[in-house]
Amino acid sequence: MASEAQHQAAVIKWSQQPSIRSQWPELALLFHIKNETIADAKQIAIDKRQGVKKGVPDLCLPIPRGRFHSLYIELKTESGRLSEEQRWWGECLTAQGNFWECCHGWESAVSVLEWYLSLSEGNKDE
Repeated sequence: MASEAQHQAAVIKWSQQPSIRSQWPELALLFHIKNETIADAKQIAIDKRQGVKKGVPDLCLPIPRGRFHSLYIELKTESGRLSEEQRWWGECLTAQGNFWECCHGWESAVSVLEWYLSLSEGNKDE
């Protein structure tokens, strides 16, 4: 079974393919948000001082589509579960006009990205 990091790397690799980028050049703006650290106490303290927070989604695509300001994806393995902090972030981001989704596996994340990018720009009815 692939790890969450491997699924995320697969999403980024998919987004960098020339055929995909020519269809959706906006994917150049897709980025990972460092939201947790597996390190010693010193590095964790440094990260917290710099604003790393538990539960922040893994990926962000900061472009508006449909009625949404931007897209946030929390990526999980096929059996992964959301934490309370991740649920809270999802609710808050959604309340602020963003689209947030928990995706289980890279294929799910790609499907959400394709759907989001297919929404009309600025169409408030979608």
